[in-house]
Amino acid sequence: MRCNSSVVSLAALFIVLGGCVDTRQVEAPKEAAEHPANPAAEPGVVGARQLTFSDRFVKAGEAYFSPDASRIVFQAVERPTDGSEPDEFYAMFVCEVVRDGAGAINGVTNIRRVSPKGSANTCGWFHPTKANTLLFASTIGAPTLENTPGYQRGTSRYRWAFPRETRIVEVDLTRADCSPESLKVLEGDGKAYVAEGSISRDGRHLLFCSLETGDGDLYVRDLTTGKRVCIVAADGYDGGPFFSPDSKRICYRSDRNKDNLLQVFIADLVFDGSGAITGIANEQQLTSNEHVNWCPFFRPDGKTLIYGTSEIGHRNYEVFELVIPADLTQAAVRRRVTEAEGADVLPVFSPDGKWMLWTGQRNEGRTSQLFVGIYRDQSSAE
Repeated sequence: MRCNSSVVSLAALFIVLGGCVDTRQVEAPKEAAEHPANPAAEPGVVGARQLTFSDRFVKAGEAYFSPDASRIVFQAVERPTDGSEPDEFYAMFVCEVVRDGAGAINGVTNIRRVSPKGSANTCGWFHPTKANTLLFASTIGAPTLENTPGYQRGTSRYRWAFPRETRIVEVDLTRADCSPESLKVLEGDGKAYVAEGSISRDGRHLLFCSLETGDGDLYVRDLTTGKRVCIVAADGYDGGPFFSPDSKRICYRSDRNKDNLLQVFIADLVFDGSGAITGIANEQQLTSNEHVNWCPFFRPDGKTLIYGTSEIGHRNYEVFELVIPADLTQAAVRRRVTEAEGADVLPVFSPDGKWMLWTGQRNEGRTSQLFVGIYRDQSSAE
């Protein structure tokens, strides 16, 4: 999982509620045109466009494309229409992508909530091989936050919590009705936080983080055999894991030094004769600095990672990229992608690598909302 909290989502309280289905297209309010969200040019993204807005959502973030890039899953806190207080937690939403005649993304429509009322939800993901199937982490019911483990960076607003009831669930979108009964639990027993899940390209392996040992460790569940194996159990919190496009590697972030400074890691996966994942090899730390580096995500070619970092400042996270060296003993080439006032985090690519989707605060009200832009391949200019 990637997630953040009050300012930049990093792990567990990216959660919401709201009306189950809304078929309106989300369009930019008039004031958005008067106050452009993106600067004229950024190093690695072109034509940043806002997709969700504060008239509908108090905050929204951590979005991912479906395999055909026709839909997006995201988490958000919906703005009540009756003047009541917004919900405390994030809910899970699905929407359709709107494109113009040239194929450019210019909005979203048919927004639909799929998580139960009162639950805390995060880390949504489309199943790669099962149509209309969504995976996400959910407490299913109301979470118990008393004595809940959490993370706080100094005295700043960057904090996230880990409700022990959080489990990874699956839902059939053709039958989703926001009820607890519509969710099928894939991983977790409600006794320890289990979230931050992603799934291999063939749909066989579920990769996730669990706090069952008290530390954040990475596990894989073989959905074919049911076997579960711990693949990263180092000191400190290891989380936010994703498979490479060919599912032969993983990337993740780690508080390996227990200093509240996250670093980006990559490792090769080890398989047995049956194709089951048994562990990792050649683990490599790609960042090593005095900053929070997190939410890494592979470009479809598997040669580049994008991630969010506090390198510019803890109140203005930006997206950077790392060019993965063929020889992992060499240093990764680092380049800046976004450059705008307000945090930019949780970047992901469309399946074809053309579009970058992220959570930003570059809008007028500095609320966390979804943005999309054309990814600029900076290597071609070198």
